[in-house]
Amino acid sequence: MERKPRIGVIGPSQADEQTLALAEQVGSEVAKRGAILICGGLGGVMEAAARGAKREHGVTVGILPTPDAFSANLFIDIPIATGLGEARNVIVVHSVNAIIAIAGGYGTLSEIAFALRLNIPVVGLGTWQVRSPDGKPAPLVIAESPFAAVEKALAAVTR
Repeated sequence: MERKPRIGVIGPSQADEQTLALAEQVGSEVAKRGAILICGGLGGVMEAAARGAKREHGVTVGILPTPDAFSANLFIDIPIATGLGEARNVIVVHSVNAIIAIAGGYGTLSEIAFALRLNIPVVGLGTWQVRSPDGKPAPLVIAESPFAAVEKALAAVTR
């Protein structure tokens, strides 16, 4: 039996309406393609992406920083309560085949760094531009739209 791809969607817990709309479109596209959406399970980009996935009858998983599964947003099917705070970012990254980073703060940056360290493909949509100390760009794939972001993430998974 073949498993469905697991696509992580990461971004800030507080975002402007444009960023939330992008996240919701990404979540919708993830579900349309039959992938499982994994996120941090709380608000902002995480909630918007999960809402988009649920609109398309997708499956959503929230890796929560809290010890309480009830802290998950209402669009999470499977809440995983870790009680680990921001250390849960490592679990989010280890749980996916590829990540789509939308905008983001330092928490998003940490997840991007963990993913790059683990050779997990990262697709950026209006997010951090990461360079190594010698000035070389990190292997972050840039997307210009939610559709392109999901296409690139899934293409990276099948490689």
